Amino acid sequence: MNASYQKYILDFKRPSGTSRGVLTQKETWFLVLEENGKYGIGECGLLKGLSFDDTPNYEEKLQWTCDNISIGKNKLWDQLKDFPSIQFGVEQAFLSLASKNPFELFPSDFTAKEEPISINGLIWMGNESFMHEQIQQKLQEGFRCIKMKIGAINFDTEIEMIASIRRKYTKDQIELRVDANGAFSINEALTKLSILSEFELHSIEQPIRQDNILVMKRLCAQTPLDIALDEELIGISDINKKEELLLTIRPQYIILKPSLIGGFKGSLEWIRLAEKYNIGWWVTSALESNIGLNAIAQWTYTLKNKMPQGLGTGGLYTNNLESPLTVAAGRLYYDLNKQWNKNLIKELCL
Repeated sequence: MNASYQKYILDFKRPSGTSRGVLTQKETWFLVLEENGKYGIGECGLLKGLSFDDTPNYEEKLQWTCDNISIGKNKLWDQLKDFPSIQFGVEQAFLSLASKNPFELFPSDFTAKEEPISINGLIWMGNESFMHEQIQQKLQEGFRCIKMKIGAINFDTEIEMIASIRRKYTKDQIELRVDANGAFSINEALTKLSILSEFELHSIEQPIRQDNILVMKRLCAQTPLDIALDEELIGISDINKKEELLLTIRPQYIILKPSLIGGFKGSLEWIRLAEKYNIGWWVTSALESNIGLNAIAQWTYTLKNKMPQGLGTGGLYTNNLESPLTVAAGRLYYDLNKQWNKNLIKELCL
């Protein structure tokens, strides 16, 4: 078996804002396996400034992975615990290589019968007019669950935008989620949660920065609005520490981003613990290309979670790899009439 890797820069169609800044490009890496003329491909989706494995020796670790590919998926996964995105790329590449179709990692009705996955529509941070424009577009596109990133502009302005949606749509018509990406200060968090709760939101992701565990515990106990942990899960690979975190904080939900928490195996550890303690969960992509998004979507379908998932980011880029993944009426489909851009993928594999 031969292994190689390839860097790929994804270009955003328009700058996309978060509380950590504005994104214009996204660096990702493809791990390619070849054996007896068959290819397998996986994506190591690195998020600069957020990924636990965003380190200077990242490419060196990719080369180490290729040099040691013969030890197999399981041993590699165990030895890559400080590099969760590479763990995920390894899982994908081996599944891809072993599959009859290298892009069908988890055969199911999602890939065979176009059964859809319900997803949320994502509203990026920006000025007031841009955010309103996105909201109207998502509603026109048929989304019934909208997730707004908040924390970058004036809080009162954000509240007014949320209020404008609620004046037109009840919680039964439109489910609203917000994601603060840790933007609230510890002192103001509970007050802001109380204000937000007046608009019958579904939940808020990561209201304060991660690693403030006791403060987050108190917030989850006192909050009038359900809290979902996101960044809080990053960097925790030991299953006992995962359980300790959930037992300490007792969140209402956790959010699983396979590229950031050790791929399928790492995510399943969190899911099993969450279900053990009656904590809700859903899956979200982390700005991967369509290679990574395809793997996450196929896997997510097999989990049979009926909540809207966070899997609609494939249309963000000008140079994404063409794929059958299609968003329509607030759902993600695997359109059997569309094909992968195999020429571009072949170039990545050579």
